[in-house]
Order: sequence, then C-alpha cells, then structure tokens
Amino acid sequence: MANKNIGLFSGVMSGALWGLDTVLTGIILSSNPFIETPKAILLAPFISAFLHDMFSSLWMLLYMMATKQVKQVIKALKTRSGKYICIAALFGGPIGMATYLLAIKYIGAGYTASISAIYPAVGALWAYMILKEKLSKRAFLGLVISITSVMILGYAPERIQNSNFLLGFVLALFCVLGWSLESVICAYGMKADEVGPTQALQIRQLVSALFYGSIIIPIIGGVGLSANVITSNVSILICITSLVGTSSYIFYYTAIDSIGPVKATGLNITYCIWAIIFDTVILGNGITLKLILCSILIIIGSIMVSKN
Repeated sequence: MANKNIGLFSGVMSGALWGLDTVLTGIILSSNPFIETPKAILLAPFISAFLHDMFSSLWMLLYMMATKQVKQVIKALKTRSGKYICIAALFGGPIGMATYLLAIKYIGAGYTASISAIYPAVGALWAYMILKEKLSKRAFLGLVISITSVMILGYAPERIQNSNFLLGFVLALFCVLGWSLESVICAYGMKADEVGPTQALQIRQLVSALFYGSIIIPIIGGVGLSANVITSNVSILICITSLVGTSSYIFYYTAIDSIGPVKATGLNITYCIWAIIFDTVILGNGITLKLILCSILIIIGSIMVSKN
C-alpha cells in the first residue's frame, strides 16, 4: 500500500511540475537570443530541448553524487535493463520532446497538447501488448474521459495554420509515439530491478543530451546558437527550468516503477491543467468555464485510472 501511495503521489507531482516546466519553456522560447534571427527561431525548439536535457543530466549527476549512486549508474549502463533505458531515452527525448516543440511551432500549443494527450491511451496499448498489463473497464473509461477532456480543452481551430496543419499533425503523432514507447520501454527495463528510477533517469537524460549534442545540433547547424544561448542571461532560466523538469521526471519514473506505465501516464496527463494554472498565475492569463469543466473531468478520469 505504501508503495502504491508513493506511486500515486509521484504521478500527480510529475504532472504539476511538467506543467510549470511547460510554461517556463514557453517564456524561454520567446526570449533573446531565440528570437533574434529567422534561423534562431527555426532552431529554437531543438536547442531548447538539447539544453534542457543537458542541464537536467548535470542536475541528476549532482543528485547521483550526493546519494552515492554514480557507481550504480555506471554498472547499470552495462546491464540489459540499462540498454533498454538508453533506447527509451531516444524515444522520449530526441523523438518525443523535439517533435512536441516542433508541432507547437506549426499548429500551436493548444492543438498540439490535445493531440499529444493521446499518449497514455497509446501507452496502454503498448503495455497490453508488451508487458501484458490489463486494464479494468473503469480504468479504461477513466482514460477515455481524461483524453477526451484534454482534447476539448486544447481544441482551438483559430490557432491552426492550414498550410502547415498536416506537418504539425504528423509531428504531434510522432510525439505520441515517442512518449508512449518511452514509458513502456522504461517499465520493461526496470522490471528486473537492475536499474532504479533515479538511475534510469540519469541514463535517460545523459543519452538524450549526448544524442542531441553530438548528432542533431551539429546536423542542423545549431552549435553557434547553442553557445550564444549558454553564455546569455537566459541560460539561468533554462538551468532553473531544467531543475523543475528533472524533478518532474524523477516523480514520473518513480510512478512508472511503483504503479506501472498506464497509471503513471494517466496521472501525468494532468500536466495540461497545471500548465494553464501556472500560465494564469505567472503570466496573468484568464480562466474560462471550459477550463474549469475540463479540469474537473480530467482529474476524475485520472482518479479512475489510478484507483483499484
């Protein structure tokens, strides 16, 4: 019971902190030097994702050193489970996060969020196929309620740029694929108890940052802009945001390990509500009746998923 309660709490906290991370990332992308030139605007999603994971891996390294788990991480990298975590890192980071930010660029944040929110349902399908994890009728209904509510919440036709809709839609689907596979592959990798949640996260962030820094950023010609961003004032905000995101990931991986990928993603999906709440508090944007009703339905649906 204690393990389950830890998992449920971790799932809720992962959603809240990712909501805050989303709002802070939006502020970063609208700051200098990301908006100084057309090229900077084009590269901003990739470089932001790279720096986010790079700083996050450094935060995790400090945590590993403080908790004396560095040797375990090195040992875990050599295990079968560690290799699965590396694969999951590529799905969640370079594939999932990068396509999420790119989709926002083409079809807007609201519509991208509504599409990406399907990832728990897809994750449930992968969990059923790969982990043989079954869903009760109530849990399935809860997922349907949550996902439908998020889609209603994010639906904003006026934000869609028709000429780029197909590209943005495909990118959002790739995000769904990446995030759903990440949670299930991580759960499969941690099944043997060879790798703990925090060790898995250290591997995940390190692999993602290395893949970005050594392959993606040089290919897209973003090395110079990355250096400019790191030496600018916005790097402090990126560092703080990555700490928030790292905390969200720790809670998320703990929830996956404690209550399984289906329930963990069902609770993590509340990030859309938390993002709007933080957007209202930090940026002063208003709250609508649709937000209130959909928020209630999403919370109800999440409880149905997480409850026995």
